[in-house]
Amino acid sequence: MTQTTTEPIITKSGIAFTVRVEFVNRECIVSNEALAKLSKLRDGNADPIETFRAFEATINGVARRLVAAGVPGDPLLLGPQSFQ
Repeated sequence: MTQTTTEPIITKSGIAFTVRVEFVNRECIVSNEALAKLSKLRDGNADPIETFRAFEATINGVARRLVAAGVPGDPLLLGPQSFQ
């Protein structure tokens, strides 16, 4: 079972959110730099929460794959390199 378990929260370093993978909740942050990279795929002018919402499925998918692969971090940081 995989899903987002909390509403995203804006922080100074990015957007914090939680994913649940195999009955384990994992705190994650998608960095402002990663959000800026994703925003350029659209019009480049979206604010961080709009970008998060537009790419939420992609962001959650990347987070779940990193969690499943055992990538360390508390919270797990998704930077621009996470979205190649």
